[in-house]
Amino acid sequence: MRAGEAMTEMQRFEIGGLFDMLGEGGLIVIAPHPDDESLACGGLIAEAWATGRPVTVIVVSDGTGSHPRSRIYPRARLRALRESEARHAVSALGPPPRCIKFLRLPDRFVPSQGVAARAAVDEIVTAAKQINASALFVSWRHDPHCDHEAAYGLARAAQSALGVALYEYSVWGAALKSSARVAPVTAGFRLPVARHRARKRRAIAAHRSQTTGMIADDPTGFRLSRADLMRFAGPFENFIASDK
Repeated sequence: MRAGEAMTEMQRFEIGGLFDMLGEGGLIVIAPHPDDESLACGGLIAEAWATGRPVTVIVVSDGTGSHPRSRIYPRARLRALRESEARHAVSALGPPPRCIKFLRLPDRFVPSQGVAARAAVDEIVTAAKQINASALFVSWRHDPHCDHEAAYGLARAAQSALGVALYEYSVWGAALKSSARVAPVTAGFRLPVARHRARKRRAIAAHRSQTTGMIADDPTGFRLSRADLMRFAGPFENFIASDK
């Protein structure tokens, strides 16, 4: 399948609520970086919490790769900032700060194997068991970012240990060449999130380091564009049913 075809197929998924699509059980949202949870899963998190479903957000990387040349925000200070932003974002969606966990793996260098990767998988498994999770959500395996690919690998390993459903969400799939080869996208669902759009906007806005010029001393620093933000402002969030 081509990437362009996969992105189109995601828009054709069946529309359904969480109970209809997933049944009962808690949800684990695995975000490669602080902000991915709000961009692609903000409505999912808000809907889960609003309907009384346990949800835990696990942020994989420490987020310090967004502004690597900043002197005002050296690595430790930037990590603290991005974690604070993520806590405020998740709270804006409904869940309290206790519902977010940080693995603090190195941004841009998230491991997919080795001791650190195995420890990360163990933490995901433990968190899932604590809320009796029936599904994991993680970035699409083809998202064109090394940390997103690694996060998918961690989630796949955790799924194997748990025996639960795994769903993938696209953050940067639109940046792929439409002709790029990807794994077939054959099943999934579209979650209506219109009633949570205000909460989702507040959550995304909480990531000020990624959406504004607050870190002004790194000209190479990352910043979400208006076009980026518009892609995540729609009335649906799409989730791919992951197969092996």
